[in-house]
Amino acid sequence: MAAVIPAVTRISSRIIRVLGCNPGSMTLQGTNTYIVGTGKRRILIDTGDSDVPQYINHLRSVLNYEGIDLAHIFISHWHHDHIGGLTDILEEIREKNNNCSILEHCQVWKFPRAQDDLPKNVAVEHLKDGQEFSVEGATVRVVHTPGHTEDHIILHLLEDNAVFSGDCILGEGTAVFEDLYDYMNSLQNIANIQPNVIYPGHGNVIHNPLEKIQFYISHRIEREQQIMDVLSNNRKQYFSEHDLVKIIYVDISEKLVKAAEGNVNHHLLKLLKEEKVKKENSLWQYNDKNIYIKTC
Repeated sequence: MAAVIPAVTRISSRIIRVLGCNPGSMTLQGTNTYIVGTGKRRILIDTGDSDVPQYINHLRSVLNYEGIDLAHIFISHWHHDHIGGLTDILEEIREKNNNCSILEHCQVWKFPRAQDDLPKNVAVEHLKDGQEFSVEGATVRVVHTPGHTEDHIILHLLEDNAVFSGDCILGEGTAVFEDLYDYMNSLQNIANIQPNVIYPGHGNVIHNPLEKIQFYISHRIEREQQIMDVLSNNRKQYFSEHDLVKIIYVDISEKLVKAAEGNVNHHLLKLLKEEKVKKENSLWQYNDKNIYIKTC
């Protein structure tokens, strides 16, 4: 059973977590958003889903109780449960500041994406890999970590050597991704930071970050081995992604089958590039031209 995450949690003197109140099979307890800094002007990381009044009420209460404003809003990536609440939050800021221009009070930042469908009438500045931002009590460095999505970033909090990982690393379970090759590289880049702690986009705080990252890397290697074992042991047979999920993923919830099929497809595309498998009419088969050596 997933751990209970309170609606609002003061994690440290410089971090307050506000839960997005949008639980689900893909969002776990909900999207974690984080207020970062110690002064009057602070940073908000991610904005939850759209049309969730409960989340906006919690965020408003924190801002009012702490007597703070938002200097920057950082979006980790384009998925609706991270950017969807942006317009609601900006409307809240407008009302709080008597309908003054948003840019006078808060800048919105996101790494660019080839086909970005951003909220209308919202000015969003483009982030760059390695860019740094400072507010009182907090300095964050942008690290581009594609894989989960092409525009995904993490934020490295330099004062604590902490990482806000978005959906690259979760507090529970494993993450889905658009590009496995990029995702594996991003995991290694986060490992190279050697963070003391990870604050994920979903799930609880990760206090054993290097162990968690290695688990993610090993899990992907293991999953690839499982796919290759099925194909190599049935070399004359063709398999769909759904066939492979039913064989490899034991006791998987029906709600997660499509996501698992997507992950298997990414593994297969990687293996296809490596000429370890072949594809015919949307079905997959072991490539007999490949000399595949099993690893222990």
